[in-house]
Amino acid sequence: MIEGIHTENAPFVRFSDGTAPPLSQAIRTGELVFTSGQGPLDPVTHEIPTDFDDQARQVLRNLVAVFVAAGGSKDLIVKCTCYLSDRGHFAAFNRVYAEFFADCSPLPARTTVVTQLVRDGVLVEIDAVGRVDRE
Repeated sequence: MIEGIHTENAPFVRFSDGTAPPLSQAIRTGELVFTSGQGPLDPVTHEIPTDFDDQARQVLRNLVAVFVAAGGSKDLIVKCTCYLSDRGHFAAFNRVYAEFFADCSPLPARTTVVTQLVRDGVLVEIDAVGRVDRE
């Protein structure tokens, strides 16, 4: 069975014309969860921090909120694909990422790509794969 996951605890951004994007925040199939890319929009204030570190932290919080909605948790994330808009942010990203996952062992596998991100002002985006806690 494939189930779409949605939570108000992470942003689900509509397009400028008000239409919903053609995606789910995450998909759960069996014990696996696959998230869509999570950005730095705060789901409460609807603002994007301007500081890179604050954006990275918000992205990671949004990512975990989607996993929790799917029945998972931060320590069950097994793979992250991270997208940075500027190679100059790589060292800062590593620091924030390491702090965020400091209580997880082992750390999730990770790929980091430098690319042009779709939304203006977004400096980092992450999608991930994890598992649901069925125990």
